[in-house]
Amino acid sequence: MYEVDRKSTSVQSVDRAVTVMEFLARRKEAGVTEVANELGTHKSTAYRLLTTLRDRGLIEQNGATDKYRLGFGLVLLAASVTAELDVLRCARPVCERLSEELQENVTLAVLEDDDAVVVHQTLSKSSALSVDWTGQHTPIHATAAGKVFLAYMPEAQRRRILGRPLERFTENTLVDRDALEEGARETRKRGFGYTVEELEVGLNAVGAPVRSPDGEVVAAVSVSGPVFRMEAGRIPEVGDLVAGAAGEISRCLGFRG
Repeated sequence: MYEVDRKSTSVQSVDRAVTVMEFLARRKEAGVTEVANELGTHKSTAYRLLTTLRDRGLIEQNGATDKYRLGFGLVLLAASVTAELDVLRCARPVCERLSEELQENVTLAVLEDDDAVVVHQTLSKSSALSVDWTGQHTPIHATAAGKVFLAYMPEAQRRRILGRPLERFTENTLVDRDALEEGARETRKRGFGYTVEELEVGLNAVGAPVRSPDGEVVAAVSVSGPVFRMEAGRIPEVGDLVAGAAGEISRCLGFRG
């Protein structure tokens, strides 16, 4: 019973915090009493919420009036969302065109913690696959997008990931640290990474990096297809096309390298 009550209280606190920020967005500035009236709570409760939000940088206090207003921390959060939306806006038409050209499925992934997360998927009409991977976390060592992120992430992060036990999905899955480090070097040299039946038997994939204006790798475009259509011998050809598509998305984002 205690766990349920504690969870309920936590959810209520989050709801109140969001209400405070929405109220400040409308009013521009407000004092503790005004916030308490809006929430229908005691001033002490409103003050604790305001103090917590202020300490996290989501709101700030006007030194002249002691009133509260939205803080710069929200700008940073919004910038992160805007960046991802920009990637999707630039990537969608390119992914659709690439899928049409290759008659294969195309995905766009971003790095979230230590996983590659699919944020967009274009299914080819010729594909029998109907699974929606959008929002799915995929293993970084066994996917084409993951190989891209491994190649371009900070060395300390890569070493940490490769230093732990890695799951083997097929007989072809690379789980050896030295082999994966060498693969990362080759990916950087070629400009694209690939997997040959490493995540699923009968499935190959090729991925390339998408860069922000400052050159940071912010996403990866990948094409996947069955081995009878995307055989290993076609990987260099497909890799060049995927790298070209990733470059087009990067230029749309403002990368000029």
